[in-house]
Amino acid sequence: MADSPRTPLSPTQETPPEGAPAPPLPAVREGDLRRHLPAIEPDRRLTDWGRSERIEGLMDRTLYDFYYRYWFRAEVEGIENVPSAGGALLVSNHSGALPPDAAMIAKAIREEHPDPRPLNITVEHFFKGYPGFSMLIPKIGCVAAHPANVQRLLYDEGQLVLVFPEGRKGTEKSYKDRYRLRRFGRGGFVDAAMRARVPIVPVCVVGAEEAQPVFAQLNLLKRLTGLLYTPLTPTFPHFGPLGMLAYLPAKFKLRFLEPIAFEQEGMYEDKGLVQSTAHEVRARIQENLFEMISKRQSVWFG
Repeated sequence: MADSPRTPLSPTQETPPEGAPAPPLPAVREGDLRRHLPAIEPDRRLTDWGRSERIEGLMDRTLYDFYYRYWFRAEVEGIENVPSAGGALLVSNHSGALPPDAAMIAKAIREEHPDPRPLNITVEHFFKGYPGFSMLIPKIGCVAAHPANVQRLLYDEGQLVLVFPEGRKGTEKSYKDRYRLRRFGRGGFVDAAMRARVPIVPVCVVGAEEAQPVFAQLNLLKRLTGLLYTPLTPTFPHFGPLGMLAYLPAKFKLRFLEPIAFEQEGMYEDKGLVQSTAHEVRARIQENLFEMISKRQSVWFG
């Protein structure tokens, strides 16, 4: 039995005569295209890294501005050391259970710098283990701490990048070890700056250690809950997950030190130079931290 002809799903169209040109496509005005894409938001601003101008602006108006101006009452020194154009690698000390230092550094550049620029913040990969939070961090300017990402941001795009060489060791140290810098890894951040031939700007942050001090690591709770990070702080775990977002009103002081330039090509090939430069950056930050603490009259009032 012959197969019956199938009914086409597309609208019926007249076939043009053989040899005749195909009919033109219907003209659609540019302004009419968005209504055909319901998933696209007309006011959306998103970078290739997933950074959302709308969400970052909302966070800035609701949280960052309050913490920066009224809660931490941040004071800034040496903001002119941050370049107004081109790539630069900012290297800072890191502390606190859920450190507010990165947000305060980015806010200081937006508020105090004569030519405000966005700051890209490198974060550890373990943040991917937290549903919801892992979706939020790219939208507020965070990128995975991978050499390829840093190279693209510094060299190809000429942007500002913030790194914390202490990594998790900085956030997990107890309150008794406050402001004593951990080892700066193997100097990977120096290698990245040398490859991109951009300056390193050391940054010192005082106040984060007292804003959310870590008294111990709750390893038993970590095994029972499966959480990747369980510090004992003044507000966690007894206030639940929201306790990780609570900070004490410590006075913040930020100091941007003079940049270290790398203009010669191939400097990264000298591994001894990379290591010695990493030690120099760490020593400069540590020295300035001790100086800032010695001049501080009060944890809460500066």
